[in-house]
Formats: sequence, C-alpha cells, structure tokens
Amino acid sequence: SIKMDLLHSNGVLIIQHLQRDYRAYQDFLNFMSHVGDPRNIFSIYFPLWFQLNQVVGTKMIWVAVIGDWFNLIFKWILFGHRPYWWVQETMIYPNQSSPCLQQFPITCETGPGSPSGHAMGSSCVWYVMVTAALSYTVRWKDKSAVTLHRLTWSFLWSIFWIIQISVCISRVFIATHFPHQVIIGVFAGILVAEAFEHTPAIQTASLRMYIKTNLFLFIFALGFYLVLKLLDIDLLWSVPKAKKWCANPDWINIDTTPFAGLVRNLGALFGLGLGINSEMFITSCKGKNSCKLNFRILCIAASLTTLQLYNLIKIPTHTEYLFYILSFCKSAAVPLTVVALVPYCVHSLMRTTEKKLN
Repeated sequence: SIKMDLLHSNGVLIIQHLQRDYRAYQDFLNFMSHVGDPRNIFSIYFPLWFQLNQVVGTKMIWVAVIGDWFNLIFKWILFGHRPYWWVQETMIYPNQSSPCLQQFPITCETGPGSPSGHAMGSSCVWYVMVTAALSYTVRWKDKSAVTLHRLTWSFLWSIFWIIQISVCISRVFIATHFPHQVIIGVFAGILVAEAFEHTPAIQTASLRMYIKTNLFLFIFALGFYLVLKLLDIDLLWSVPKAKKWCANPDWINIDTTPFAGLVRNLGALFGLGLGINSEMFITSCKGKNSCKLNFRILCIAASLTTLQLYNLIKIPTHTEYLFYILSFCKSAAVPLTVVALVPYCVHSLMRTTEKKLN
C-alpha cells in the first residue's frame, strides 16, 4: 500500500508538470485523448478497413471487443484509482494540502483506472492496422523491395509509437490516469492483438459461435461481479467516487460506467456475426462487385456517412436498464450496417445502373 501511494504521488507530480508546462498544447492533448477513444474503432477504423480487407476488419472488431473485455476484468481485479479523485482522498499529503489537478469535460471517467482502456484500445487497433499494412510488403523478394519494406516497417512502427505515446500523455494530462496505468494498457493491448494474429478461426466463425462467445463474455463478467458482490466486494466502488469528486456533475456520463462498455462491445460483436452470416453480405461482398474499387469506395463513403448519422442518435439515460438495451441495439447496428446493409444497397444500386446502361 505504501509503495502504491508513492507510485501514485509520483504520478501526481508528473500530471502537475504536464498541466503546467503543456497548457499551450491542451487542445492537441484533448484531441489525442479522443483519438484513443475505443468507440472510434467501430465508427472510423472498422468501416475503412473492412471494405479494404474483410479479414483485417473482422480481426479488428474481435481484438477491440476481447481487449476491452479483458480491460474490464483487469479493472475489477486491480482496483486502480484515478488521479482526479485519489488526490482528494489520500492521507499521504501533510496538513490536508492535496495538490490541485485541473479537470476537463473528458476527465470524469467513472470506472477504475488500471489499466487504461483508451491506451489499451488504441494499441490494440493500431497494432492490427500496422501489422496488416506490413503484411503486404513482407512478400516482396527483390533487393529494392526489401529495402522499401524496411523503410516502411520503420515508418509505420514509428507512427504507431508516436500515437501511443501521445494518447498516453493526453490521458495523464487530463488527470484520468496515472503514468503506470497507461503503460500497462499499451502493452496489454499489444498482447491481445498479437494473440489474434494466431487465431484464424475467427474468420470462419458461424453466427452460433458469435452468440456463444457473447454469452460466455456476458455470463463470465456478470458472474464475476455477482460472486464478488456476495463477498461484500463492490466492483462499482469507483462510480460514487467519480460523482463526488468530479468538478462538474454534467461531465459524469453513464456511457463510461463498466457495464456500459461491456454492453457496447457485446452489441458490436453480435452485429458483426449477424452481418457476416447474412444473405445480404454474401450477395454483395462475395459477388463480382466486391472486387471493384468503385464499389469499395462507395461502401466506405456511405458507411462513414451513415455512422455519423448514428452518432446523432442520443440514447436516453434516465433509466439505466433501458440505456443498456438501447446501447446494445445501437452498437449492433454499426457493424451490421457496415458489413451488410450498406454493401447490399450499393450493390443493388450498381446492378440497377448497369442494367440501365445495357
């Protein structure tokens, strides 16, 4: 406990240093925190990659969902505090002179702090994207191509680490995480992504397998929560702390609670399974149009536009259980739209146009 308090106090010093010396970069660091938001995986990265390479897009959803599920379990096991409330409650500072940490609208996360979900999600998805991009160049055999591959390898991994470091610094800057929490998150995300590099079975998974996986993830998480609750261990201990010490009550969002993330991810995985195993996907993405560049570009543009419209749909938060149900449905609609609905509509439109031209 003493060692952890010292680790936390050193982390607070780093946060104070960042907030004092990097105030000019506040907008950039806040932006990088948004870049690391796991929700961007479903609304931006996945629509792009799935239309370019269905194998990579499918892997991206699996990595994001399983990685975030592990993140939830680790948070419940590690009981990590967040800086913005820890400084208010710790007795390590003399005369109750706790440091003053600036808060922002995205500071008041309600779940435990270790490991960082943003850092873990960001490293997961960017690891998948970098390894996927490099897989195209690793097959080059001639000497000039090998040199180009090495340059590409260095460039992409440099980009990867620049983004991860920026996301980590941004999460520490806004006093949402201690430095050790974001470091753990980055390497945990890489481990999860690397594990799926050797799991080809997800590419041929049936809808039944998707449902079984969803049920397992949900039952395990819920069972883990209920068992510890019977032992008088409250896994939602962080929520009242967040509500108590957040500088602005309007910054508290139910979307950041542990179960909200679980429901959102289960919905996304179910929607992917439903989409990939649908007739619309087979008709549109397995036909001759799937090889055409204009088909893929239209699918990307239509998917991104539709998902931005989805973001305008605000789920009511006054009833917690209703919020979880609607959140599941909305999350399931995202991959279902990208995988099946949009490609089928584009396919039908192109077929109709070709018939008119003929």
